[in-house]
Amino acid sequence: MPDYRNDDIPPETLSGSLREFRDPRGPDLFARVKDFYRWQDLRRSHGLWPYSKSTEDAPKATCSAKDDAGRPFRGVNFASQDYLSLASHPAIKDAAKTAIDEYGVHSAGSAAFLGNTRYSLALERTISDVLQMEHTMLYPTGWAAGYGVIRGLIRADDHVVIDGLAHNCLQDGAIAATRNIHLHGHLNLQSVRRHLNRIRTRDRENGILVITEGLFSMDSDTPDIAAMQDLCREFNAKLLVDVAHDFGNIGEDGTGHLGLQAMLGKVDIVMGSFSKTFASNGGFVSCNSPEVKEYLRYFGSSGTFSNALSPVQAATVLKAFEIVRSDEGRTLRSALMKNVLYLRSELKRLGMEVIGNPSAIVSAKVGDEALARLVSQKLPSLGVVANLVEFPAVAKGSARFRLQVMAKHTKSNIDDLIGRLYSALDEVETTYQAYRAAPADKTTKAQPAWRTA
Repeated sequence: MPDYRNDDIPPETLSGSLREFRDPRGPDLFARVKDFYRWQDLRRSHGLWPYSKSTEDAPKATCSAKDDAGRPFRGVNFASQDYLSLASHPAIKDAAKTAIDEYGVHSAGSAAFLGNTRYSLALERTISDVLQMEHTMLYPTGWAAGYGVIRGLIRADDHVVIDGLAHNCLQDGAIAATRNIHLHGHLNLQSVRRHLNRIRTRDRENGILVITEGLFSMDSDTPDIAAMQDLCREFNAKLLVDVAHDFGNIGEDGTGHLGLQAMLGKVDIVMGSFSKTFASNGGFVSCNSPEVKEYLRYFGSSGTFSNALSPVQAATVLKAFEIVRSDEGRTLRSALMKNVLYLRSELKRLGMEVIGNPSAIVSAKVGDEALARLVSQKLPSLGVVANLVEFPAVAKGSARFRLQVMAKHTKSNIDDLIGRLYSALDEVETTYQAYRAAPADKTTKAQPAWRTA
């Protein structure tokens, strides 16, 4: 397992962010990205680049992995998005093998041409049934679904009112579609109302799409969906809810916050992803309008001009839905929530700030980016696979470990994570304080920087 000395870490590896390199300037398209590579590679060489890890075996509760530089390690895995532990479920693997035997591995065409299969058509019907919506269309990825539905419906003079923490696919779709983008305060209904009122006061000719998520992936919180849908009706707007992170794994029946808030079948547009709960890539958009469904099928470019879901993917997700809707699915959701609640309580006992509501995403705040990077560097050698999230993905000074919980995690897995996380935090405290040039206090041990008050 990799290990690093903390006394020879260049200070520049603990400062800076991706934001500084987002808009490079200069006539040479290649030369102007070199500064980013130098900064990234310096972090990589010291084990401080937390991204682009790869697994060496199945992403189960424990797994083997390599970092971006190819250094191997093994540990408890809280970095994979497999909330109900279905990715290696025997029935899922059998469904994939059957689909391969029947269809091969490739859809060999766009859904607009000959890319659909009996599995994909059955999957569309299943999703519509679960969400109590009339129509569903599939996309090759969840990102493509979010981007495609916005790009398909919105034109240059239309308006998008979007939560400031909405996913990249939703933001990029809005940017590609219109210059009229209005960021509303996170989960702030009054902010949504102000934007809608301001827009409709001066523009009654063009459309408005309001965008939110059923469960936000960085803060693990959720909006009042019914209130947002009421606002949209009041101001002649439409509501899009992204259910990528809660659909299938939250609620007694697995219908997520739409079900918990009694909003099944009542939202204008629902989109989601299969990559969190349903053991595959892919995404979907559901609505109650046949006209919208058909329009998106041919004008939602990320679906129209991409190959359709492979038969293997569609069969996998279809089987995953069967499990999600069964007694086994209820048992898995119960196990997942038990693990979530235990992990949250243990992190709080450790002294860390845990934000949001109980879900498969457990965000453990560290705060300062430099401290978080030092901790992240230590975790592989301690046997932990975890994802560090830092600015600009979250607010500056709000770096955190986004711990992703699985139904098949054991209490022992969680206890191992807590003990090793504590060890990492403790080991790097001196280096971090030296980096910050904190005044030495020979008589009193300072409160660790990561502890909550």
